[in-house]
Amino acid sequence: MSTNPNHNATLYRPHLPTELTPKFGAYGGRFVPETLLPALAALEEAYRAFCLDARLQDEFHRLLHTYVGRPTPISHARRLSTRLGGAQIYLKREDLAHTGAHKINNALGQALLARAMGKHRVIAETGAGQHGVATASAAALLDLECVVYMGVVDIARQQPNVQRMELLGAEVRPVSSGSQTLKDAVNEAIRDWVTNVNSTYYLLGSALGPHPYPSIVRNFQAVIGIEAREQIITQTGRLPDECIACVGGGSNAIGLFQAFRNDLQVRLVGVEAGGEGIASGRHAARFSDPGLGRPGVLQGTYTYVLQDKDGQISATHSISAGLDYAAVGPEHAFLRETGRAEYTFVDDRQALEAFQLLAQTEGILPALESAHAVAEAVRRAPGMRPDQILLVNLSGRGDKDLDTVRKALKSSLEKE
Repeated sequence: MSTNPNHNATLYRPHLPTELTPKFGAYGGRFVPETLLPALAALEEAYRAFCLDARLQDEFHRLLHTYVGRPTPISHARRLSTRLGGAQIYLKREDLAHTGAHKINNALGQALLARAMGKHRVIAETGAGQHGVATASAAALLDLECVVYMGVVDIARQQPNVQRMELLGAEVRPVSSGSQTLKDAVNEAIRDWVTNVNSTYYLLGSALGPHPYPSIVRNFQAVIGIEAREQIITQTGRLPDECIACVGGGSNAIGLFQAFRNDLQVRLVGVEAGGEGIASGRHAARFSDPGLGRPGVLQGTYTYVLQDKDGQISATHSISAGLDYAAVGPEHAFLRETGRAEYTFVDDRQALEAFQLLAQTEGILPALESAHAVAEAVRRAPGMRPDQILLVNLSGRGDKDLDTVRKALKSSLEKE
């Protein structure tokens, strides 16, 4: 057998989509300063070339296997399913990917794209820190300079990931403007990109932003659903009844949904952050609050955005930093409008309860983002038949959230 690591006979090679979609119905598009239009056009051209370059594709798929650790498995949550009664719950284990979340799939792909474009400096935004860690890891692997923008609120609640980024050689730049969370980190990253557009690649972390970013991120994350579809059929002999994923910007959800879009018997369910409840106004549920969530433009794309009556961007809240964002990916807006996917919300308390339940029944600490999807499965499973299947995307692991969880549980006990 050949010892060549690129030998095609042994190469891990999922058939990822490559198409670029400028608009999803009415949503998407490019709403950026004129100075960025040539950069976006160059990115689109470079991505198309990347998809046709056999050498780069071999390298990408080899690294997905040997560096990221793909394919990630599917686990049957037997004890959780028994505890709840009703449907059988299966978990797509993106928490087992290198760096602890699905973010590495996209970060690695875009980092290779940046290198192919001759860019030696990458910048990124991050909320929960998982995209920042993934970008820093990919940059270290490929010898790229890396700067990550992060709101000071998120820096305070995600210290483990800040330390990981710095140990990986990235510079973490605190953002103290606005709400000091993900939206403001994106703003600063865009400012940097405008200033340094000739030398810098903006490695966007979710299925957001101006075209072609939503498509590029979706295509790299589609590996989640491609693997999951094959794995669930192999393990159970059929497709799931429902696929559930948390939705901040929406990259893990769109990655899972992609492989099931044409299976109309499979319900696609996105779970937003309900924060302290819809009535409180302190949440990040763009679709679930008709008073605040409506179509608008934010950070380069036309999509659903939380905004006040004057069109100003509303403050958001979630116990999970990765879901604490005012806009949602434009493809999700389209899926909701067409009825192919449905979107609900889970509040902070329910996410915490799901975090504890999964830990105590399955020995898995989920990211607080992922705990929102688990909570929705907890809510749905008891009303379903035992022969039905819920497939939940466990988008990340919860190491980064232990301090937040500990404080929240302590506060809850003190109030009782």
